[in-house]
Amino acid sequence: MKTTETSKLQNFIRIVLGLFMITAAIGHFTFQRDDFQAQVPNWIPLNKDLVVILSGVVEILLGLSMLFLTNYKAKVGIALAVFYILIFPGNIAQYVNGTPAFGLDTDQARLIRLFFQPVLIFLALWSTGALFDNKKV
Repeated sequence: MKTTETSKLQNFIRIVLGLFMITAAIGHFTFQRDDFQAQVPNWIPLNKDLVVILSGVVEILLGLSMLFLTNYKAKVGIALAVFYILIFPGNIAQYVNGTPAFGLDTDQARLIRLFFQPVLIFLALWSTGALFDNKKV
């Protein structure tokens, strides 16, 4: 694939991830609040609603950063990848506890979802150039 084609695809994925994060943040504050609360592991020593609100704030900041901080996109990609890693225990807790949320009402659906987190981590790093372009970090 030519460099310009890769760059266009990377930018497209970066924008999609940014919009996805902003949409998820809106869900944290509104229509998916209960689903996000259901994902907060029981061992987190904070109020579940507070965790959902705080993570929503982080998501909106990361989403906006993915869209607009293009001079720092590799660093933003690393930050987003770290965020995806940090929230992964919530996905694991949802699977282990059998918690229905986000329409995932079977163990199989919750298990399959776990395999998408590494894909999001990869896309956050790849789409921002953080994965293969060490000059931009």
